[in-house]
Amino acid sequence: MRATDPVRAGRALGGAAAAILVLEGIAVLFVPRGIAPTEGLGAFRLTVLLVLALLLVLASGIQRRERGLVIGTALQVPLLATGLMTGAMWFVGGAFVLIWLYLLQIRKELLGSMFGPVTVPGPDDADGAATT
Repeated sequence: MRATDPVRAGRALGGAAAAILVLEGIAVLFVPRGIAPTEGLGAFRLTVLLVLALLLVLASGIQRRERGLVIGTALQVPLLATGLMTGAMWFVGGAFVLIWLYLLQIRKELLGSMFGPVTVPGPDDADGAATT
């Protein structure tokens, strides 16, 4: 199934990706509260978590760019790795990774590519060749 208006679908999926990344950043900010009473919150752990949350929020702002999805996908690995700090993040991070993969799958179905630019068939293209 292809989107009838690929530009609009691309913008909508970019907005969904940005929203997911912001929610991931907020979830990472809750980790220090969870590990402070039990395992202790050192300066290194706090710095890593704050930098990851900042990167997730900043990555949400570049979802309009072509590399935005690649950067967002790369940030899913450290998000899942926060499970090493507290066991609950294996579940939370895993749920976010599954949602991200589902978003990429929908993008592939609607736009024809997970990471490529949005292609629009030209009005004078009789052969259906796509232009960017």
